[in-house]
Amino acid sequence: QEVKELVELGVQVGVVIGGGNLFRGAGLAEAGMNRVVGDHMGMLATVMNGLAMRDALHRAYVNARVMSAIPLKGVCDDYNWADAIRELRQGRVVIFSAGTGNPFFTTDSAACLRGIEIEADVVLKATKVDGVFTADPVANPDAELYDKLS
Repeated sequence: QEVKELVELGVQVGVVIGGGNLFRGAGLAEAGMNRVVGDHMGMLATVMNGLAMRDALHRAYVNARVMSAIPLKGVCDDYNWADAIRELRQGRVVIFSAGTGNPFFTTDSAACLRGIEIEADVVLKATKVDGVFTADPVANPDAELYDKLS
């Protein structure tokens, strides 16, 4: 609903979607899996989440495209920065999936990269914690919340 409201206001919306609810490449590597294989599984998880988000947006009558950093013909569009900009200008929500397409890079890195490539005015990060901390507050209860960022 929030995305629909933004689109109706004329905001061009791009979403870099994660896949941690399904797979985390780094976590799989800690369990003994080859890190590259684990990261590829994580990238595919982001595509699955992207498809689910696109479906939800379509059901809300919001036009959206999924673009993947790894080719998945017949499933979603290949990522291309110029195509992404064109889609955004046409009022479509662009869902960026598969991270950067490279292992060892986080989805946060992909969000910054895509933001730069599409010349975004702002990059926002939605997460399960209430701000930016000195460490992961879920794993480290002593993590301190930053009052101000510059």
